[in-house]
Amino acid sequence: MTLSRRSFLATAAALPAAAQTARNFASNEPVRYPDPDVVSLDPKFDKYKVTNAAIKRLYTGTAWAEGPAWNGSGRYLVWSDIPNNRQMRLTEEDGHVSVYRVPSGYSNGNTFDFEGRQLSCEHLNRRVVRYEYDGSVTVIADHWQGKRLNSPNDIVVDRDGGIWFTDPTYGILGNYEGAQATQEIKPAVYRVDKNGSMKMVADSFGQPNGLCFSPDYRKLYICDTGDAKDIHVFDVVNGINLGNGKLFTNMTTKMGTGLPDGIRADVDGNIWIGSGWVGPGYDGVHVVSPEGQLIGMIQLPETCANLCFGGPKRNRLFMAASQSLYAVYVGTKGAHIA
Repeated sequence: MTLSRRSFLATAAALPAAAQTARNFASNEPVRYPDPDVVSLDPKFDKYKVTNAAIKRLYTGTAWAEGPAWNGSGRYLVWSDIPNNRQMRLTEEDGHVSVYRVPSGYSNGNTFDFEGRQLSCEHLNRRVVRYEYDGSVTVIADHWQGKRLNSPNDIVVDRDGGIWFTDPTYGILGNYEGAQATQEIKPAVYRVDKNGSMKMVADSFGQPNGLCFSPDYRKLYICDTGDAKDIHVFDVVNGINLGNGKLFTNMTTKMGTGLPDGIRADVDGNIWIGSGWVGPGYDGVHVVSPEGQLIGMIQLPETCANLCFGGPKRNRLFMAASQSLYAVYVGTKGAHIA
């Protein structure tokens, strides 16, 4: 699953240079098709490009956008604006954007379970919660072995309804994305069963961040935004444990090494990675094949933190990138509902 040296060198050589003229998403100027910021680095990516679809900036005005999640029955997208302690919502019918939930506990990652209930990772309260239909809040996890969690970050649901989440320290490092506090446990990844039983499934990461399942739920991909700056892949054993962990891909190109933040899989097993902190020509979305090869990019003018597939066909990629929300139609579908 590891990117070979030959594949890496071939991909690095194909990487585009930074655009000579920065794209102005605030203007109403049309984009000539195909969108020049949807970039193929390998012919494998060509079929995922919709040649007459452009990247659109749907909203700007967040302080740090994170955690987009699509609600199919409600036909809306929800995402977090962490420092402003709120969640935002975009409706499919008319693209209207409004404040959805405030305060939000400085929420980061969001998703929906198979009953359509929203799950959120709260930095401020250092917990994972579920919002019930009647408006009440159920705490899924806030402690491990009697000690407080750090700041749950990203979250996914497995085919059996189990909830998996990462717990790095970002929300307790200062008061901008949570509240400064003392770290009580090391960063780790957890699973909570439908009956509320919680277990640690991995603790070998500096800062475990984004995570997603392969289309068949047999593998789990986990980003490390600590010193490693890479993504590992694990076998899911008996639906509840992880084994046979190995490097899936690093985030190094000829432009530098960025951070892999949020990730989602498409139906073909490609991993779409919110990436950034390098600069123009790198920041945006990196698309990696199931074999670990970087095959395409979606270049954005901001660091992309997280993403998800949405829309009635799950073929619209929503990208939460720093101060803005972007979207583009792609030639594939998300592997899972959120």
